[in-house]
Amino acid sequence: MDINKTGLTSSKATTEALDPFSLHHSDHPGMVLVSKVLEGDNYSTWSRAMRISLSAKDKTGFVTGSIKPPSSTDDSFPSWQRCNDMVISWLLNSIHPDIASSVIYAETASEIWADLRECFSQGNDSRIYQIKRDIVEHSIEKCYYLHGFPIGHKLHGKNVKPPNQRHSNANNVKVETNKAVETEAKLLPTNDGPRLTTEEYNQLMAMIQKNNGGNSQHFANATAELLDPKILPKTTTISLPDGGQAHIESIGSLHVTPHIKLDDDATTRKTMGLGKQHNGLYYLAQDQNPALAYAIHKHSDLWHQRLGHPSSGPLQVLAKSTSNECTLDLDTIVSPPPPATRRSDRIKQPNVQLRNFHLYHTTKVTSSQSSSLSGTRHPLTRYISYAQLSQKYRNFVCAITTLVEPITYEQAVLDPKWREAMAAELHALEQNHTWTLTPLPSGHRPIGCKWVYKIKYNSDGTVERYKARLVAKGFTQREGIDYKETFSPVAKLTTVRCLLAIAAVRHWSLHQMDVHAFLHGDLLEEVYMQLPPGFCRQGETPMVCRFNKSLYGLKQASRSWFQKFSATIQQDGFYQSRADYSLFTKISGNSFTVVLIYVDDMIIAGNDENVIATLKESLHTKFRIKDLGQLRYFLGIEVARSTDGISISQRKYTLDILDEAGLLGAKPLLTPMEENNKLLPTVGDLLKNPSIYRRLVGQLIYLTITRPEISYSIHILSQFMQEPRKPHLHAVHHLLRYLKGALGQGLYFPAKGNLLLRGFCDADWARCSITRRSVTGYCIFLGEALISWKTKKQTTVSRSSAESEYQAMASITCELTWLKYLLDDLKVEHSQPAKLFCDSKAALHIAANPVYHERTKHIEIDCHVVRERIQSGAIVTAHLPSSCQLADLFTKPLNSSIFHSLLNKFGILDIHAPT
Repeated sequence: MDINKTGLTSSKATTEALDPFSLHHSDHPGMVLVSKVLEGDNYSTWSRAMRISLSAKDKTGFVTGSIKPPSSTDDSFPSWQRCNDMVISWLLNSIHPDIASSVIYAETASEIWADLRECFSQGNDSRIYQIKRDIVEHSIEKCYYLHGFPIGHKLHGKNVKPPNQRHSNANNVKVETNKAVETEAKLLPTNDGPRLTTEEYNQLMAMIQKNNGGNSQHFANATAELLDPKILPKTTTISLPDGGQAHIESIGSLHVTPHIKLDDDATTRKTMGLGKQHNGLYYLAQDQNPALAYAIHKHSDLWHQRLGHPSSGPLQVLAKSTSNECTLDLDTIVSPPPPATRRSDRIKQPNVQLRNFHLYHTTKVTSSQSSSLSGTRHPLTRYISYAQLSQKYRNFVCAITTLVEPITYEQAVLDPKWREAMAAELHALEQNHTWTLTPLPSGHRPIGCKWVYKIKYNSDGTVERYKARLVAKGFTQREGIDYKETFSPVAKLTTVRCLLAIAAVRHWSLHQMDVHAFLHGDLLEEVYMQLPPGFCRQGETPMVCRFNKSLYGLKQASRSWFQKFSATIQQDGFYQSRADYSLFTKISGNSFTVVLIYVDDMIIAGNDENVIATLKESLHTKFRIKDLGQLRYFLGIEVARSTDGISISQRKYTLDILDEAGLLGAKPLLTPMEENNKLLPTVGDLLKNPSIYRRLVGQLIYLTITRPEISYSIHILSQFMQEPRKPHLHAVHHLLRYLKGALGQGLYFPAKGNLLLRGFCDADWARCSITRRSVTGYCIFLGEALISWKTKKQTTVSRSSAESEYQAMASITCELTWLKYLLDDLKVEHSQPAKLFCDSKAALHIAANPVYHERTKHIEIDCHVVRERIQSGAIVTAHLPSSCQLADLFTKPLNSSIFHSLLNKFGILDIHAPT
């Protein structure tokens, strides 16, 4: 097999492509490639147009940096230099002259492109946020205190201090040229106070002259900072360089201490910013300097020591500076909503370093302060916590949340870890002789393929490996042509919950295995596939892969793999369950071992660690199966275990759904659905993009594995997948807001209790307002652990409530019968009949009465199903009041009090809830 694994294209294909150093005879430095030049705010459209134009001329590599400059001694250097200068000319011609002057001295086109992207690819959100905050906090009182009271006001002409003097206020007041400090007379006291003595005046002038020489910190706000202070009259004032007045209490020398911050940028040569020189000052470009708006309460001395005061010289030059006020007041801060920014259609990946952090504050603050500082009134810190987890499990939870799995090949190829994983996958395919490269025969059509990326973790949270799986697009196969039989080795999730409940009570060990190579079944049909993305055949003839063995994603793949696995493991003495074909059990003396397979993931449970270790070695030698240690993360389910029991949840999966829907900061709700909300298929406006609704509902369906309380809501919402409307999307958002308040909620399997089955069934007669069909709901417990539940609309219309209740009894009877067979395979003795509770006396009488009546003949089949199980002693029925009916959770929306009362009875637990 001859496949190039080192890049997107082979070396031969590169040499045969158009030479990027070549220039067309029509190319010249004065060309303008785009219709509208870059002006700053149109960077997104400009860069897109430039990329298209440069790609048409095969010069994109000069701006992206993929075409590196050769050595100056290389023969191709003059050609590269000529093309680089040509691209620079095109870029300069396509941007505004003011912008071009800032990048004209760049040596390469890639440097210009990078500088433009850094400057203009994103808006100055912090500056917009500060402006909006200033607008919100602006008031007429502050304006009066800042600029003076108008004529007629009782405080007009008076020097009144603004309120809240305990907070630090930094004011930059507009200074007119004719009001600048021109003479020393400005430093004389005002008419309202006595004049300074000659000695006092000389001391003040010496300090000011020293300040104009370069010292920017000449006024102190506390007498304690001065050495040998001389007290002045209380009415003594001084004019500041900005035109304001200040009271002078004392004069003295300042003792420099380590806690006083003194910055000398002239000595440290620290860059403060870039700007043009004018009249002895450097004017910084304000549109390129983001601002930070932050509120904190500190004594004014601290701000004086940190910020200092500008001397009078710069203030005289800044004659046209605008007037701004920054009020540092934590108690009265009002934060406007963050500005709306440009959003792309690309899937945004969260910050890798911050994915497992939800902390917004480091100090204890009030609720109002918490809301303003975090940007939302409902931060995640109020609804999720990891304090109750053990350190080992906490490390594991943080690990699976931190790393990000790529979605596309273009994302994965940028990371060397994923490139190695793809190379390892292809190497495994080669060793297994999965396919043969051949030209595509006429009359055949190859199927496509894609890469799927998953990170496999050890039980301690460390990465076991980066797994890249090549998947064939089997959904394009046609039955009867590409395949004849299929089988999916997917364990029922009820079996998974049942196994965990038994393991908790019997203290079995739980281990997880991962199939490294899924490719073991021989393929009889003739199937062709395109070459994998990013790997091409060296040569000119287009080639395809003809399968010799099954590949993940093919319709035949699961059947071929499972046939070989089941035959091999049964040779080792395992028995295949008839209740669930994905379950295998083995008894050897006092040891009991269980293997449960879900496609290429396995759970191994048992009471003998030595037997389990031997089984792992045997499976690894035959199928290259990796040992992931104790069961922690299986099919997106987080498994936490202690001596008290086992808890399962889908915390990470829930966070991902909320993040995708943009509701991480939403206000939580108490119930998943409004009690009296009746959704109809024709009421409301159609959604312009129904794929959003379908994707969210599809993700929520998988969440019902560990969240039984949302089953009824998902049952209702999934009925509008074909034509979703706005009320339906609002109901989905309502459900997501409920999930926000219970992110880590899931099932709990206690380690104490019996292993007896008991079930509760109910039916809501004619619940559907469109078809008037009833809704069946039931739940089944194994001891105290909830292992099975269901919400489903009945297939026929019931003429009475008793009929609908009896159909619900028939459904749960079938489930109880199947569970008893499953428990027999798991060696759980269940000699007692399973208890079935129902709140309909009419349905119970029909089940107990062997005589058929005329009005009950239309449910004759259901009667046979229930009565036979009752007469055989497998099931015993019992009546309970409607107020104690647990199955109400699966048949109708409930108010918050009843809803949460039922959650407690189900044993649903949130180990991530804040204490």
